[in-house]
Order: sequence, then structure tokens, then C-alpha cells
Amino acid sequence: MKITVFGGGGFIGSTIVDRLLRDGHEICVFERPRVPAYREFEQNESVRWLTGDLNSLADVTEAVEGADAVIHLVSTTLPKNSNDDPIYDVQSNVVATLQLLNVMVAKGVKKIVFSSSGGTVYGDPVYLPIDEKHPTNPRVSYGISKLAIEKYLLLYQQQYGIRASILRVANPYGERQRVQTAQGAITVFLDKALRSEAIEIWGDGSVTRDYIYISDVAEAFARAIQYEGTESVFNISSGYGTSLNEIIEKIEGYVGHPVLRTYQPGRIFDVPASVLNNNAAQTHLGWTPKVSLDVGIGLTADWLRKHTQERE
Repeated sequence: MKITVFGGGGFIGSTIVDRLLRDGHEICVFERPRVPAYREFEQNESVRWLTGDLNSLADVTEAVEGADAVIHLVSTTLPKNSNDDPIYDVQSNVVATLQLLNVMVAKGVKKIVFSSSGGTVYGDPVYLPIDEKHPTNPRVSYGISKLAIEKYLLLYQQQYGIRASILRVANPYGERQRVQTAQGAITVFLDKALRSEAIEIWGDGSVTRDYIYISDVAEAFARAIQYEGTESVFNISSGYGTSLNEIIEKIEGYVGHPVLRTYQPGRIFDVPASVLNNNAAQTHLGWTPKVSLDVGIGLTADWLRKHTQERE
């Protein structure tokens, strides 16, 4: 299958691309200008690397040309900053995705897998664990935009026959995650701990999240790209909640020494708990998470150590 992966050079995208290549797919990676390939590809790996702007009709058309399916991972904002400029969030994400869908219609591409946000689209939990039927009341523009894109995907599925698989990913972590963005508690905390620096926590550390290792996320996308059933929305999660304080305790056990913590006032957009039910993905995609939190922390720490040594 020929698959165009928008955002295929980033933390999540690169792991998905590597997983899809193992299945023998032909991949077109679409990335921002000046983003280099994350590794050298083997001769038997079919990868085309394109750079451009998701808002450019010409760039998107070139990327989609000849594709059998599209994976959409691009987001120009983060949950913590999306409320600062909601108009930009909508223009650069929702409008750009509508343009992508129109190009898919024009080129006859009938499959899209979209990376939504299991951590933000639901908002405050009414019950735990959260399943796909839970109310959606996001607190941040990021989650509102993700939800709007979901609705448009389902509209285009109904109107034009584009099969949409929407993966509401929980809190992914693991190798290749960029600590510079301060996005991803486990990776950021581990990096601080390995450097013997203080870890900054917003709130009292009781905020609970559902953490999923990156290889399990990639496996879900590999299965979703082949999925031909009638379901459209899937939570991709571990199914277990872990507080920030518990994460730090696990990290302390791994690094073998106490970690300095500094507690800051809680943030208004942080919901107290987010734990996702993944039964639908297990039932319909035949997917189940394989990497436990303890193993994942160790794998992430090993990668951070190696990455730090390479930079130095």
C-alpha cells in the first residue's frame, strides 16, 4: 500500500513510519521545511521525503498524489498554548485538514487515519475509565480543534466515502520524544532526573494520566490502516492511570536516587484524571498494549542516555 504520512518525521510519526515499513508499505513522509530525515533508510525501504506546508494546496496535492491512504499526525499547537490564539489553532489545523480532505476527494484517496487526542477531547471525566461514548467537553482549543476535525472526517466519510479511523491517543511517551518542548511528563521528568535537575510539577502531583509507550501507538496505527470495519473512533491507551507523583517514584527507583521536585500552582486546563477504556481497539483492531509502564520508563531512559551522549 502507498501511504502518505503527514508529520511522519516527528516523535510519533517516525515510529509509525518504521512500523509501516516492516509491513512492506511504500511511504511518502510529509514534513515541515528544513526537517531532515530522522535516519538513513535502507535500500529495500521505499520512502519518499517531502517538505512543505499543510496549508499549501500545491504541497498537499503533491504529497497525496498516487496514495492509497493517508495518516494525519500534524498539529501546529500544543494543549498548553492553544488557548493563547484559538484563531490560529483553527486556521492552521481545522481549515488545513479540510483542504487535505478536499484533495483526497479530488484524487480518489479513500482511507485516512487521524491522530486525535484522548487526553483533551473528553474534558473533565464523568466516569472512569473513559470510553468512546463519554461526553466530549474539551477545556482547551487544542481539544476543540481535534474534535472538530473528527466531526469533519465523519462528514466526509458519509458524503464522499472516505473511510476514517480516528485514534484518540492517550499520553504517548518514549524514544525520539523531544524534551525541548516540555511535552510529555515521563520523558521530561526522566531527562531532568538523569541530569540531576529539579522536576517542576503543576499542582500537587495528584493529576492522573494514562501513559502509552510509543511502539504500542505505532502498532495501533499499523492495524488501523488495514481496518475495514464500520467503527470509526478508538481510544489508544494503556487503560491504567498513574499520578505524576507515582511517575516520579518510579523514576527514582530506576535512577537509584531521590529526585528534587518543585511544586507550582495547578493549571486551569489540567483535568484531574484521564484514564481511557481501550476495549474497542482491542475488539475491532485486534490491538492490545504490550509495553508496561516500568519497562517503558527503562526503554525511554536508555534512549535518553544514548541520545545525550551522542549530542555531547
